[in-house]
Amino acid sequence: MWIDSHCHLDASEFAGQSLALADEAARMGVSAIVIPAVHRTNFAVVAQLAAQRTDCFFALGIHPMYVATSQEDDLAFLRTEIGRLLADPVHGQRLVAVGEIGLDYFVPALCESPLKEKQEYFYSEQLKIARDFDLPVLLHVRKSQDKILKQLRRIVVPGGIAHAFNGSVQQAQQFIDLGFKLGFGGAMTFTRALQIRRLASDLPLSSIVLETDAPDIAPRWCHPGINSPGELVQIGHELASLRGLGHSDTALQTSQNVLAVLPRMRAHLVLR
Repeated sequence: MWIDSHCHLDASEFAGQSLALADEAARMGVSAIVIPAVHRTNFAVVAQLAAQRTDCFFALGIHPMYVATSQEDDLAFLRTEIGRLLADPVHGQRLVAVGEIGLDYFVPALCESPLKEKQEYFYSEQLKIARDFDLPVLLHVRKSQDKILKQLRRIVVPGGIAHAFNGSVQQAQQFIDLGFKLGFGGAMTFTRALQIRRLASDLPLSSIVLETDAPDIAPRWCHPGINSPGELVQIGHELASLRGLGHSDTALQTSQNVLAVLPRMRAHLVLR
């Protein structure tokens, strides 16, 4: 089985075909999909989407690129919604993390005051929510690994995933030491992505999870088109090839890694 640990299945790019794409992915061998929220306005959407399928799970959080359009009371709403949904007999079983949260220092406008400081505030406050509910986090770490790590040492959460990881070996080890797995997806499939492919080849396989980030970060065979969760299987084959492993062994280990770091999924999935 393969697990897509990060897929924006509710995205408008899918034009209402989200459930059909999940069906297609399942036929191709994707046994589970984790759907992170990005903004208050899609909290209910991702929760409802996950509730419609036994193979879908969700996370709630405010993405750093959506901080500009978020308000202070959205953090209070996030805390309230997580508490409410965890107590819900249907949605509570599908909520597995706080995310997508983090910092983005790649987009120039996000690095300027006061938005940079607002990003950092929303990130730290969402870490506190994860800590208080004992939930792992799905982290956006673009060009911001050191600052992300600094806050993780200050506000201790029960691990999570550094999504779309593209840092150094030293930074990777620091995330691993803090109980995190590292997400690899479509970017790894490009031969010119030397650093990412080196990390995917050399890091312990026990530290790696797979993801599509669909509809974004399309792998080379469908770039520059829209990515979809079904592409995860071929992305997994690419990882297996880089490491000289069999497909089934790679699928099993990376899936075990997801369940280790997102333990609320364990009761719903049987690895095979």
